[in-house]
Amino acid sequence: MPEPLLEVEHLTTVFETDRGNLRAVDDVSFSIEAGSTLAVVGESGCGKSVTALSLMRLVASPPGRVVSGSVMFEGTNLLGLDERRMRQLRGNRISMVFQEPMTSLNPVFTVGSQVAEAVRIHTGATREAARKRSLEMLQLVGMPSPAERIDAYPHQLSGGMRQRVMIAMALSCKPSLLIADEPTTALDVTIQAQILELLKDLQRTLGMSVLFITHDLGVVAEFARDMIVMYAGRIVETGPVAELLADPRHPYTRGLLASLPPVSDRTRDGAARRLRTIEGVVPDLVEMAPGCRFANRCTLFQQRPSGHERCVTQEPDLVPVTAVRRSRCYYAKT
Repeated sequence: MPEPLLEVEHLTTVFETDRGNLRAVDDVSFSIEAGSTLAVVGESGCGKSVTALSLMRLVASPPGRVVSGSVMFEGTNLLGLDERRMRQLRGNRISMVFQEPMTSLNPVFTVGSQVAEAVRIHTGATREAARKRSLEMLQLVGMPSPAERIDAYPHQLSGGMRQRVMIAMALSCKPSLLIADEPTTALDVTIQAQILELLKDLQRTLGMSVLFITHDLGVVAEFARDMIVMYAGRIVETGPVAELLADPRHPYTRGLLASLPPVSDRTRDGAARRLRTIEGVVPDLVEMAPGCRFANRCTLFQQRPSGHERCVTQEPDLVPVTAVRRSRCYYAKT
């Protein structure tokens, strides 16, 4: 078996608060093979984006810091590199597309100059060569009239165009790994579909791996091969997308799937159909109670609390359910 392109082991990231350390990412482990796509899903605040920022060594310090674990990328532990070496890797061998391009692009520089800057920093290309590469990348990501848009400023472009610029910048140096942090969240449905199709085409063309962060399970079903589900800083379920969506074993994953909007917003008698929700609130990540972190919201526990005492006294491990799936629930195999 070849070694994974990226292998994360026991990653833990904390943020210092007045009340103590908040464990935003808690003992997270996963791997990505070359050319594959791994999706990370979960509600807002579960630790998805902090995981990505931790991999890139972009967690603001203070108040945040990675306190333990390893991030092996192409055989090198990123957490052990100095900042100079890490800058050489960012945007070169490993790139990231952020959720909101308007806050990531510099408003006072043209989009072409920003793509070209990434090329010049990492390849040492001349201004002329970098501009040529910038135009090629804008063409590659399907930018309308790229020869005109190359000299446009971010505010002159639509949201979909700005996201294409971010993708062009991220891919300008042909990275081995692309981290896409909810790249379609701020876009309308039509543009979302275009961006996702673009990413799939570029992945096939460039042969890169993708770590895709999202809260949209519909996107996961379209784009990824494998997925991990995060809750309160922990991985609670992992496995191939098709199997996990067809037969979720963790109550949180079942709740996420049950919360998806139905095909019709009306019942058979014409009444408005209410969306299902996961009742309760996320536990306090500073003063974590013993037991399963999802117990206070788990329907299985709420229906029969007297039969599930261990759920509130000892946190379950992430155990194998099948040869390719794992779940953090005492009843995952039932």
